[in-house]
Amino acid sequence: MKRQMLAIDLGASSGRVMLGTYDQGNLQMKELHRFANGPIEEDGHLRWDVPRLLAEIKCGLAKAVGSGPIDSLSVDTWGVDFGLLDEQGELLENPVHYRDNRTEGMCKAVDQWIPEKKLYEITGIQRMEINTLFQLQALRMKNPEVLAKAKTLLFMPDLISYLLCGEMCCEYSIASTSQMLDAKKRTWSEEILEGAGIRKDLFPKLVMPGTRIGTLKPELQEELGLGSVAVIAGAGHDTQSAMAAVPAMEEDFLFLSCGTWALFGTELDKPCMSEMAAERQVTNEGGAGGMISFLKNIIGTWLIQESRNQWKREGREFSFGQLEEMASQADAFTCLLDPDAPEFAVPGDMPARIRDYVRRTGQQIPETEGAVVRCINESLALKFRRAMEDIVACTGKKYQALYIVGGGCQSSLLCQMTANACDCVVCAGPVEATVMGNLGIQLMALGEMKDLKQLRAVVRASETCKRYVPDNAEAWRRIYQLAYMPDGMRSGT
Repeated sequence: MKRQMLAIDLGASSGRVMLGTYDQGNLQMKELHRFANGPIEEDGHLRWDVPRLLAEIKCGLAKAVGSGPIDSLSVDTWGVDFGLLDEQGELLENPVHYRDNRTEGMCKAVDQWIPEKKLYEITGIQRMEINTLFQLQALRMKNPEVLAKAKTLLFMPDLISYLLCGEMCCEYSIASTSQMLDAKKRTWSEEILEGAGIRKDLFPKLVMPGTRIGTLKPELQEELGLGSVAVIAGAGHDTQSAMAAVPAMEEDFLFLSCGTWALFGTELDKPCMSEMAAERQVTNEGGAGGMISFLKNIIGTWLIQESRNQWKREGREFSFGQLEEMASQADAFTCLLDPDAPEFAVPGDMPARIRDYVRRTGQQIPETEGAVVRCINESLALKFRRAMEDIVACTGKKYQALYIVGGGCQSSLLCQMTANACDCVVCAGPVEATVMGNLGIQLMALGEMKDLKQLRAVVRASETCKRYVPDNAEAWRRIYQLAYMPDGMRSGT
């Protein structure tokens, strides 16, 4: 039976509305609408402009008219951020962006009532100040009046779904990014909520990926010219949507979902929360099909995006393809950095920050655009090697291949460097893994697919992936050992 679905995919820098058509085991996609996304300054904070996002989404939905009957739609977004609603179900204020500085020092504040080790034992989540727990701690300490007015908290994908269908829920994969879920029980940790001073009834019903939650509002059906479209809570966290579409045939595999953020890990059927996992800050995120993504959060192509934006402000505009070509011509291993260093976390003049970092660590300063981009790519590839070693050490498993999905897999240079650094075969693609996973989980909810195994087989049949074989791996191994020794080139201290 032919099915047509809409995927609303909101990323940290752009959003899309995509039409998916599933027919006779083949899944095809068509972009209906693409738009920029990013923070706005409002009331002294970086925020997400929800009214504009909703307007852009409605524009995309309207473009689906004429494509035939639409069976369903689903929303995925980045993790951790949320909106607060009042008694009337109205948004109190635009959601605060995870890069806002309000969470500075909140790890220490949370340490006052729960030790870091205990927090990990409950949640299995890598402690990061951007996590929802620390955002709520900041809100309670700095703006308690806002929290007092709130009746309901909705994570970003659930908020958009609510605005489209009028039904509230809290989807499991996005909730797991909050660092407030008990990873083993897969429900809210009362100990953490009590310690944080957060009411449990702030959260609506927890639902699993693939749950039908409602139907497009009648007024939106009329405004947009669409019929009665089912709204499905898929894997609301975009990483987990992408994870669902990793075209792996193996039971044990490594994945890298590479975009603004890079998520490197593997898939497990239950959380891994050993002392080693805690020490190495590996996170356990809930996904589709009851699976756990055991992964490391790494800054991804953010550094390249911000560098490109800075050069554009200076009157030098380059495509990503041009930057990659320039980087491929630059000298190898002249300097390295830690992509996760704090100075790279916020928007700004990234090339200047990179040069300052390199100067401070006694390395050769990258003077050209190509040298900067090569430094970033080499540093990312080595960081991926570090993440791979953490995953292997914690699971004790051997992996034959690394699957790279998302926008980062379009960079042949980064994919080849990653194969070299990790000394393993890289399978790159699909670029649109997040959308394919979003659509696939809808198909599972519609009864057209039975499980992730079938979804991944459909992805393999529908998309062509590119293979990269390690080259000069021994030289990369030596550089890695040098970079990750104490006081190595990546150290910013």
